[in-house]
Amino acid sequence: MINELVAWWDQFGDLRLTLVVGFIVILAVISVAYYLRSRRQTPQESPPAAGDSLPLREHFRELRSRLLLSMLVLLMGSAVCFYFYEAILTLLITPARQVAGDDVAIIYTEVTELLSTTVKVSLLGGLVLALPVILYHAIRFVAPGLTPKERRILFSFLPAALLAFVGGMAFGYFVMIPPALNFLLTFGGDVAEPLIRISNIVNIMIRLLFWLGLAFETPLVMFVLATLGIVTARGFARFRRLWLVVSFIIAAAITPTIDPLNQAIVAGPLIILYELGVLLARLAGRRRAAALNAEPASE
Repeated sequence: MINELVAWWDQFGDLRLTLVVGFIVILAVISVAYYLRSRRQTPQESPPAAGDSLPLREHFRELRSRLLLSMLVLLMGSAVCFYFYEAILTLLITPARQVAGDDVAIIYTEVTELLSTTVKVSLLGGLVLALPVILYHAIRFVAPGLTPKERRILFSFLPAALLAFVGGMAFGYFVMIPPALNFLLTFGGDVAEPLIRISNIVNIMIRLLFWLGLAFETPLVMFVLATLGIVTARGFARFRRLWLVVSFIIAAAITPTIDPLNQAIVAGPLIILYELGVLLARLAGRRRAAALNAEPASE
C-alpha cells in the first residue's frame, strides 16, 4: 500500500512541484479573500489602541480570523514539507546511519507506519515553518491589552526566539544526538544486530530536537520577564541551586538514554543558558532602573 502510494506520487514527476505550489497558491488566495472579507464586514472600525475595550464578539471574531490564518499557513508549510519528505526523513535518519553504518536496515513493520510517520514529520515541519506567523498573530491578538513599550519588547523578542529555537535544534542534531545514538546502537552489539524502525528513530529525533530548541529559549524568556519587571535578576539568582537539580531532571526526561554522560551533555548547556539568562536579567534590570530614573528628571 505504501509503495503503491509512493509510486503513484512519483508518477507525476516534475508535476509534483507544480501541484504543491498550486495547492499553496489556492490556500493563500483563500486566506487573503477571507481576510479582505473580514475587513469589509467592519469598515468603520479602526485598530484598537492600547487600553481600549472591545465587545466579546469582536474578540472572538478576531481570534477566529487569526486562528484561521495561522492554520492556513500551517497547511502551506506542511504541504511544502510533504513534497520534500524524502529529504527530511533522510536528514533525521542520517545520525543513526553514521553510527550504525550505511548498511543498517531502516524498516517499518506496519502497513501505515511509513505514511503516518511522513504525515507527522510534514505537520511538525509545517509547524516550524509557520511558527513566525503563529507567534506574530498571538502577539497581535494580545497587543491591545499591552503598553507600547511591552508591545515593542514582544515584537523584538520574536526574531531572537526563532534564532534561539533553531540554535537549540542545531545543538541537539550536531552535539547531543550523535553520542546518545552511539550509546544506544552500540550497546550489546555482540548480542543483537540493530534493525531500526523508522517511526522509532523519527520520534526520538523529533522529541530531542523540539525540547532542546525549547530549552534554548530560557535566557530570552528570563530577559523579557526582567525587562517587563515581573521577575528581577536577584529572584532568578535565588533559584540557581534549584535550577541545578531541575536541569538534570529535564535532561533525564529529554535524553533517550540512562547513562549520566549524555544527561550531562544536556544539563550542562541548560545550566549555562540559565546563567546567561541571569546576566541578561541583570542587564535588563539596570536598563529599567535607568529608564525609571530618567522619567522624573525629564519632567
